[in-house]
Amino acid sequence: MLIDTIIHGDCIEKLKTIPDSSVDLIFADPPYNMQLKSVLYRPNNTKVDGVDDQWDKFASFKEYDDFCIAWLTECQRVLKDTGSIWVIGSYHNIFRVGTIMLNLGFWILNDVTWYKTNPMPNFLGTRFTNATETLIWCSKNANTKKYTFNHKMMKKYNGDKQMTSVWQIGLCIGEERIKGDNGKKAHSTQKPEELLKRVILSSTNRDDIVLDPFFGTGTTGAVAKKLGRKFIGIEREQEYIDIARKRINSITKSWAEADWVEEEKEKQIKVPFENLVKENIIKAGDVLYTRKSYNTQAFVLENGALQYKNTIGSIHKIGAIIQQTSSCNGWKFWYILKNSKSLLIDDLRSEYIRKHNRV
Repeated sequence: MLIDTIIHGDCIEKLKTIPDSSVDLIFADPPYNMQLKSVLYRPNNTKVDGVDDQWDKFASFKEYDDFCIAWLTECQRVLKDTGSIWVIGSYHNIFRVGTIMLNLGFWILNDVTWYKTNPMPNFLGTRFTNATETLIWCSKNANTKKYTFNHKMMKKYNGDKQMTSVWQIGLCIGEERIKGDNGKKAHSTQKPEELLKRVILSSTNRDDIVLDPFFGTGTTGAVAKKLGRKFIGIEREQEYIDIARKRINSITKSWAEADWVEEEKEKQIKVPFENLVKENIIKAGDVLYTRKSYNTQAFVLENGALQYKNTIGSIHKIGAIIQQTSSCNGWKFWYILKNSKSLLIDDLRSEYIRKHNRV
C-alpha cells in the first residue's frame, strides 16, 4: 500500500484497492449536495460565489444516499479496529450521512460543532446566518473500545483546559486560501488547517496513516505532514491533485506538536480503607464528614467500615446511601478534621501510597 501519495480516480473504486484494516484515521469531507437553486447576489449586486461544481451535483436524494453508503462501506472496511473516522458536513447533508453511518454500524463518539468566527452572511435576510458545520466522529463499530484519543495532548493544546465539542475557527481566508491562476479560490470548500490539526492531533499518533477519500487541494495531507503522520489521498479532479502536490511538496518544517506524545494514564493503586486504619493514618473512632457539611457524620470502626446511624458499610456504600445513589467514590466524598483542617481522605490515601513507594 502506497503512503504519502495522492491516488487519481473515483473514491469508491480506489477505496476498493486499499487493504482491509490498514488505516488509522479517515477524514472525509464529502460533497454536500447543496447547489443554489438560483443566482444569489450581495447587497452591492456582486454575485455570490457558491458551490456549483460538477462534483457536488446529484440527481436525487436517493442517488446521494447510495453514493454515501458505497464510500462509507469501503471506509469501514479499511479502517483499523483501533482507528476512527471523522465526517464533516453542513445542514444540507450531515443528517443523512449520520443516519447512514449509524445504519452501517459505526459508533458515534462525538458530534463536534465547527463555529465559524467569520461566516458568510445570509444576504437575502430570509434565514439566520449559517455559522456552523458539524463533524461526526465515530469508531468502527460499537465493540471497538481502544480507539485513539489523545485526551491529555488536546488538553495541553487547549491551554491546560479540557477541549469541548465546540471549535471556534475562522473560515479559510487570506494567505491560507489557495487561489487559481485566475485569482479566484481554487476550491469552493477548502477547510482551514486548524480544523484538520485538531482532528489529526486528537485521533492519531506519529507515523499513523490518515486517509482522505475527498482530498481536494490537500489540506489533510499538508496537516498530516506537518504533524509527522502519513497520508493517503483520493481525488478525481486532476486540477486539485496538481495543487495539492505542489502544496505538500513545499512543506519543509513540522509543527512542534508533531513531537508530542500522549502521556499514559496513571495506574491507580488500590488501597483498602482499612489499611489507613491499621497504620493509624485514620483511627478507629474518628469522625468522617461529608463534603457538603459537617452535619452528616459517620464513625470509623476498627475493621475499616463506617457506621452511619444504624447502618454499617464501606466508605463507598455509606456514601451512596447518604446521596441516595447506586454508587459512590468514598475517597472523594468523605473528609476528616486534622489539626483543625478539613482534609479529603483521598489525600491521606495519596500520602499512604507515597510512603510505601519510598520503602
